[in-house]
Amino acid sequence: MVNDTAAAPSVPIAAVQRVLIVEDLADTRASLQELLQLGLKLEVDTAEDGAAGLSLLRTKPYSLVITDLRMPKVGGMKLIEAIQAEKIPVTVIVTTGHGNVKDAVEAMRMGVYDFLTKPPDPQHLQLIVQRALRERTLQDEVSALRRQLYDQHTFQNVLSRSPKMYDMFELIGNIAETSSTVLIRGETGSGKEQIARAIHQASGARRPGEFVAVNCGALNENLLESELFGHEKGSYTGADRKRIGRFELADKGTLFLDEIGDVPMSMQIKLLRVLQERRFERVGGTEPIEVDVRVVAATHQDMEKLVQDGKFREDLYYRLNVVRLDLPPLRDRIEDIPVLVSHFCTKLARHNQKPAIVSPEAMTLLTKCAWPGNVRQLENAIERACVTARDGIIRTKDLPPEVGRKAEGGKHPFQVDLNRNLPDQLAELVAAFEERYIRRALKRSRGHVGKCAKITGLSRRSITDKIAQYGIKREEFKSEEG
Repeated sequence: MVNDTAAAPSVPIAAVQRVLIVEDLADTRASLQELLQLGLKLEVDTAEDGAAGLSLLRTKPYSLVITDLRMPKVGGMKLIEAIQAEKIPVTVIVTTGHGNVKDAVEAMRMGVYDFLTKPPDPQHLQLIVQRALRERTLQDEVSALRRQLYDQHTFQNVLSRSPKMYDMFELIGNIAETSSTVLIRGETGSGKEQIARAIHQASGARRPGEFVAVNCGALNENLLESELFGHEKGSYTGADRKRIGRFELADKGTLFLDEIGDVPMSMQIKLLRVLQERRFERVGGTEPIEVDVRVVAATHQDMEKLVQDGKFREDLYYRLNVVRLDLPPLRDRIEDIPVLVSHFCTKLARHNQKPAIVSPEAMTLLTKCAWPGNVRQLENAIERACVTARDGIIRTKDLPPEVGRKAEGGKHPFQVDLNRNLPDQLAELVAAFEERYIRRALKRSRGHVGKCAKITGLSRRSITDKIAQYGIKREEFKSEEG
């Protein structure tokens, strides 16, 4: 549901295939430029060292960098480190006349696409460049699609493409300039805290203070009172120093009270007083403290029933329920699933260094699952699938058993045709790009798996798996021979 970090790089992706050659020897620089310009019809720029090359990379998008490893001023390794540090979306090939195994291993560890000794064979270099550019094109298309998804379906870091959620986003925008108390209701795991954070972020101009969260259901009465209001030194046994409470910490900001329905009745009276008077005393203190805090409360419980059963004060309920947001469960907004899955795959790839995409068949199962644990359960399922997936592709067998059982049992009321209703979802497009890429390589190799693997840079096993995955018939390519 939430995009916790920026998915797109700050440097723009190359719209055309432009190559940068970083080489301190003028003759070598010129010959490489001529080889790629005349032989491959590419747009090629040059730089005499790593510093000049980095300057160009910061101002102009490139698909590929071919850099010497050792140069008098700033060498290739420093350039590669800067590219990584600044997350510049470019593929790197290293050429050097002083290469050794240690340099090659270090370069590959840093993400270099290939390592060539000088002088490189012209035909071999052209082949490597063509292969690198093909893969770069696929990566750029996927990145562009991801940015498009985030741009179109993000509100204050909350990801959604559901009309029900758009109505909620509009309401959040309307209350951003107010101090009204908000009550968020929704099932466990549906993302109530993220909606509270969205309210806080939307109110940033008016409320520059902190977002402070408290899980009311995890604390007993005494601990909750100390957490919310703080305490003075010596106010009770073990209080060896003064403690600032969450209300004070959230001054000019937002205090999020999760599981508000679990607050003990005696604490409800104190909360009501604070909401009415905007002042309180620390535990053991006598001096009133005034605060300007927007309170956002959340619960998965039926608050009206709690009031009716005498478990929650009616006056406090109405004080909290000034603006009410009903967060729909994930099963009622299945159009969000592809967007969330894409986000979780990107997030996990960044943390685990193991990128993965979801096959169309697996995505179909994901959209048919009822998800009783909502977004939290979906994220856990994708995390497991990313760990077990082979070749970076999440297939149906990689999903948790309960996902398949719920889908196959036909209990879920939504039967989604992914290709018809969600044509622009990321996994389907990535799969289409990959299938087209494999088919073109098979056409060039006349259906020969080994040659296809060499062209694409994948293993023979990967090519065989992908041929089976996409139902490609090698015979149709073999027939073109002669």
